[in-house]
Amino acid sequence: MQEMRLGFSTQEAYFTIMVVLIVLIAMGTAIGQWLKTRAKDPLAIDRLNVINSRIRAGWGLILVFAVAVYLGQIALLFLFALASFFSLREFIALTPTRRHDHSILIIAFYIAIPVQYVLIWLNSFNLFTLFIPVYLFLALPVVMALSKDSERFLERVAKVQWGIMLCIFCVSHAPVIATISMTRYHSSGLLVLLYFLIVLYLADLFQIMASAIFKGRPTSSNPNKTMKGIIIGSAGALAVGSALFWMTPFRAWQAPLMSLLIIVSGTLGALVMSSVKQSLGAKRLDNTMLLTRGTLDRLEMLFFAAPVFYHSLLIFF
Repeated sequence: MQEMRLGFSTQEAYFTIMVVLIVLIAMGTAIGQWLKTRAKDPLAIDRLNVINSRIRAGWGLILVFAVAVYLGQIALLFLFALASFFSLREFIALTPTRRHDHSILIIAFYIAIPVQYVLIWLNSFNLFTLFIPVYLFLALPVVMALSKDSERFLERVAKVQWGIMLCIFCVSHAPVIATISMTRYHSSGLLVLLYFLIVLYLADLFQIMASAIFKGRPTSSNPNKTMKGIIIGSAGALAVGSALFWMTPFRAWQAPLMSLLIIVSGTLGALVMSSVKQSLGAKRLDNTMLLTRGTLDRLEMLFFAAPVFYHSLLIFF
């Protein structure tokens, strides 16, 4: 049983973090619902609905952590494969398709997702980083060309490729973080994954909360966030990420830099995804936590942050 920096084992760290997360999210859920019952102003109710939806998303974070700790790598990969499937399904639902596009959609859902996550399970990390951006990227237009339907060919192929890159390639980088050996740094890959998810989750939650509290002009791509709220919320997530350096391989001065990397890349990813969804005519689904609806909203900060953080770990650690 590995000993960590503060003198307790990784198993004790897992249990402590799990309990703290459950207590905090339960308290946040209860307080949010209580405030909603007391709110009278329709605008305040709408803002509380958005905040409460973000708080409830924390139960998904606990689910990922519990699956990873108690069920192992295969269950963790299966959970993220489901996230890829549902987010890709939502992305494709927003994208106009033609009858001849079904062949590449079958490849996307029933070949790309299983192969990508099986490669992670087999520890084929070199092929894992090449399979989608190289081989699948080249194969999809070939399959599309064989259908002999060239109307808006480039547009149709590009939209499916974008969906695959975001929903499968980028999302699959998150569970890979847990496979990195951090023993020599008195940490573990699983703890680093949890650290990454906590900072990302808090950045999104704090940005939403700060935007509602301090108000300001909403961003053009997301009416629930303001520039003032993004800055203040990011500062709050940065403070928490810096304080949690003990569960990572990072030194006290490195944790703020890595937290900032997660927050900035996640915020930029959310900005891009909001613009993409708006261009496709999507309506925000902030009042639901169903996995099959609003999945893109829940994962939008992870799309850019996961590959950036993973490759930063490989480079520096």
